[in-house]
Amino acid sequence: MNHAPLYTIQHINLAEGSMSFTACEGGGKYLVFWFNDKALAHLFIEPGQAFTPEQIRLKAIDKIAATIKFYSANNNSIDWKLWLINHPLNEWQEKLANIFQTQPGVSFPYKVPVSIIICTRNRPSLLQTCLTGLQKLSCIAEEIIVVDNNPDDDSSKEVVEKFTGIKYVREPRKGLDIARNTGLQNSTKSIIAYTDDDVVVHHLWLHHIWETFKNEAVGAMTGLVIASSLDTEAQTIFEKYWSFNRGYIDKFYDTKFFQSTLQKGPPVWEIGAGANMAFRRAAFDKAGIFDELLDVGAAGCNGDSEMWFRILTHGYTVHYNPRAITFHEHRKDIKGLKHQIFYYMRGYAAAALTQQNLQPDSGYKNHIYRVFPKYYFNHIWRGFPFYTGRRKTVFQEVKGVISGLLFYHNIKK
Repeated sequence: MNHAPLYTIQHINLAEGSMSFTACEGGGKYLVFWFNDKALAHLFIEPGQAFTPEQIRLKAIDKIAATIKFYSANNNSIDWKLWLINHPLNEWQEKLANIFQTQPGVSFPYKVPVSIIICTRNRPSLLQTCLTGLQKLSCIAEEIIVVDNNPDDDSSKEVVEKFTGIKYVREPRKGLDIARNTGLQNSTKSIIAYTDDDVVVHHLWLHHIWETFKNEAVGAMTGLVIASSLDTEAQTIFEKYWSFNRGYIDKFYDTKFFQSTLQKGPPVWEIGAGANMAFRRAAFDKAGIFDELLDVGAAGCNGDSEMWFRILTHGYTVHYNPRAITFHEHRKDIKGLKHQIFYYMRGYAAAALTQQNLQPDSGYKNHIYRVFPKYYFNHIWRGFPFYTGRRKTVFQEVKGVISGLLFYHNIKK
């Protein structure tokens, strides 16, 4: 039986002077608001909810006002929520065009000295879509490397051979961080950008990565990740409760952030996602490469956040730049989601204790051994006996944390 998608994603460009959206009978809407190439906000409309155009307009204003305020640094005296409410959409266009316009005469190079690394395993169709997008960028990379991680066949290699100028590297040892390091070792450029095979990049993605590293204090960066589709329950649960989307305004994680959060354990997992991240090569030289005991194939995940942790300990800043945008295809089935979340939490626990060991003053042990038990007891108690929505994966999370603790203590013996 065919079911209507849980949520239909619609991208609405306010620069086009319309906030209209198509109806979706039997399902919900996930609206993403843009002004040309700037993503401003998103809005969930739940299945069965019915709103008038004016109600949608007001809900959108609630979401986008903070982003506009951020970008309008010279107009901080304006109450943007009130201004947007009191002015029609055609007046928004003129005002926002002044805020988001590119300065006259400013341009960017066609090709930049960046190495893009894509780690893949047995997903040739997704890889082909990803590589096709990378070759359509407005600003292209001097080097693209595909690391084929412990593949079962030559299907990924055959995909790469369809493209020109892409380096193929086969890595027989299984593990995402192993593959990331292999890509790093085979790269030659001063900036290393990583994305996943299930990602499509925005055409200005690489331009904004390049711009980010003009700030010499930045050792790493992450970017905005938007869901490609929300057709299934699993995809919706992931986007609502485990999303890679870290918002629509810049965030800087620096020494101040690190020191102010050290007592409780710096929440480095909030910095971004491995599907959209980049590093200055010099940061690897100081902080070391990815910990190959973490991430898929060993502990589970969190090799990216543990890397950000080490980069912060060496005094670098990590910049979350929401203008560097990718679109991610979430896992479609509940079984795959539960498997993913198990390894997220297994990796989280192992990475947290690794970070505690690196920085004894941090509070990760307290978080795992005291905060987590209360947190999960509450979820299990409140969810009984029907574990739906956020609690659909609660037992996999608990198992993952326990598995991660056992993994860490075993490797330390």
